[in-house]
Amino acid sequence: MKDQKPRVGVVGLGAMGLGMARSLRTAGYDVGVHDLRPEVAAEFAREGGIAFPSPAELAATVDVLVGVVVNSAQTEQVLFGAEGAAERLRPGAVFVMCSTVDPAWSAELGSRLAELGVRYLDAPVSGGAVRAAAGELTMMTSGAPEAYALAGPVLEAMSATVHRLGDEAGLGSKVKVINQLLAGVHIAAAAEAMALGIKAGVPAGTLYEVITHSAGNSWMFENRMAHVLAGDYTPLSAVDIFVKDLGIVLDSARPECFPLPLAATAHQMFLQAAASGLGGEDDSAVIKIFPGIDLPKPEDG
Repeated sequence: MKDQKPRVGVVGLGAMGLGMARSLRTAGYDVGVHDLRPEVAAEFAREGGIAFPSPAELAATVDVLVGVVVNSAQTEQVLFGAEGAAERLRPGAVFVMCSTVDPAWSAELGSRLAELGVRYLDAPVSGGAVRAAAGELTMMTSGAPEAYALAGPVLEAMSATVHRLGDEAGLGSKVKVINQLLAGVHIAAAAEAMALGIKAGVPAGTLYEVITHSAGNSWMFENRMAHVLAGDYTPLSAVDIFVKDLGIVLDSARPECFPLPLAATAHQMFLQAAASGLGGEDDSAVIKIFPGIDLPKPEDG
């Protein structure tokens, strides 16, 4: 029955969060939302959701609050800022943290929320805006069984696969960090390969066709180099995201005294792109750091 479903809120209606909120509505949940852009929340309300002017006011109405903001600083603001949600969540409510953050910070957040009687799921996501909108994300989660008991169906409504990695907060973020290492390196390598092919005189479309049917293909090559072929750098995941995420990767490895030469090189490539004014463009724009290549242009019309 619909009235047996937990009340759900989503904070952060970006490319991922908006799709996740819509997936929850499709699954039959009443969904409240908050976003720093009131017009985005208002548009979701016109679709049948409920917009709230602050995280605190939203938190007071829900059993499960899903945070889909950019980083730990924004999550801190959502929970503990001037109109933060943490003090307004009822005891036993669950906060689901879907951002890419330092695993140690995530573990500490779980302890801070526990002091307020709030349960916590460390639950970063992967899949991009298209899969978010389809309710087909991959979620890398960890937390106490009691948190899953309430929020588990909510996670399932947003995802194709929910990986339960253990009871310890931070485990989900550790796996997400490794995923982002691979994602960032793969995008950087894909851009380098495409740039070399263009410089060598291979038509970009021909190279894409061959590589996507050969052993050198990767999901990131196939997905991101399609943006390059279209000349469309509208950000679905921006260069700045990988400046942040690969920075977290490197920071998390440093206490282990663990070398990450490929991640470090990819991080420098994204930093170079950001320093060149490309930080707000799609992460495939890292290809623009390579000199002397004539990249495909958007099709007219």
